[in-house]
Amino acid sequence: MLIGSFIVIILNLRKSDNMHVVVLQDNKVIYSFDLSDEKDRTFRIECPNGGWNDVKIEDGTICIIDADCPDKTCVHTGVLRYEGVPIVCLPHKLVIRFANKENS
Repeated sequence: MLIGSFIVIILNLRKSDNMHVVVLQDNKVIYSFDLSDEKDRTFRIECPNGGWNDVKIEDGTICIIDADCPDKTCVHTGVLRYEGVPIVCLPHKLVIRFANKENS
């Protein structure tokens, strides 16, 4: 049983070869793109109820570099690396995660 739990954890934390990313706000896709095709840029996502997150795409990676949420957990998460670990900002209902192109 313990070994099975470790296998599940390791599979969920495997580095993603998939470069397709979706950005969801309030469980709706607001951006969908392939990081391998994106130019380096920074953009702001405004929350409908106020607030914001600054997102940075650089060298085929994506992360939140600043936000006005109180704990900045989304900023401290760092670069999106693993399929099972999204970047999440709960106050702004924002999620950045890897996704299959056909499922986005």
